[in-house]
Amino acid sequence: MHVDIILFDGFDTLDAIGPFEVFGHARSMGAPLEISLVTVESQSSVHSSHGLEVVPDGFLTRVGDDDSLRIERSPALVIVPGGGWRVEDGGVRQQVSDGRLPSLMRDLHRAGSTIASVCTGAMVLAEAGLTDGRPAITHRSAIDDLRDSGAEIVDSRVVDDGDLVTAGGITAGIDLALHLLEREFDEELSTSVAAVMEYEAQGSAYQT
Repeated sequence: MHVDIILFDGFDTLDAIGPFEVFGHARSMGAPLEISLVTVESQSSVHSSHGLEVVPDGFLTRVGDDDSLRIERSPALVIVPGGGWRVEDGGVRQQVSDGRLPSLMRDLHRAGSTIASVCTGAMVLAEAGLTDGRPAITHRSAIDDLRDSGAEIVDSRVVDDGDLVTAGGITAGIDLALHLLEREFDEELSTSVAAVMEYEAQGSAYQT
């Protein structure tokens, strides 16, 4: 199972690194996982909202013209982190304004990837139209905007609607990743990873 975690300048550090660590522990326990930190386009490094510099493993490429885009490789799971939502924050707000990341998420979803978000990363999915009429959650700072975009807000730390999985603010990304381990593999693996990380999962996910 190939997992791509999206990075962009201004991403929230734990939104991305929390799930990365969860899946990394699962891989070390024998789970057949490939985990990549990727950008939309080629970048030598990316800086988080707190200044952490990360060298990505690669980038998600698309080939074709504007009328016929296709994705060169479709990972099984894509995770979009958050990173601020106020206009002055940049991060997710900039990604939504730019449009390339929402467009890519829409194309990956059409190609069969499960799309997940942590925190305000849900606003990228909303811009892509993926949350329209579907249950979802985000950081409390963006709940009203997510609702206004057409999503059905569910008061749960993790909301699983099959090929669309969203999580609340920041540390909820760990819960999202643990939930996905249980969903895709088994409860024992998820429990073992949580034990190694000395993390107590914050309730059960809402599943449709």
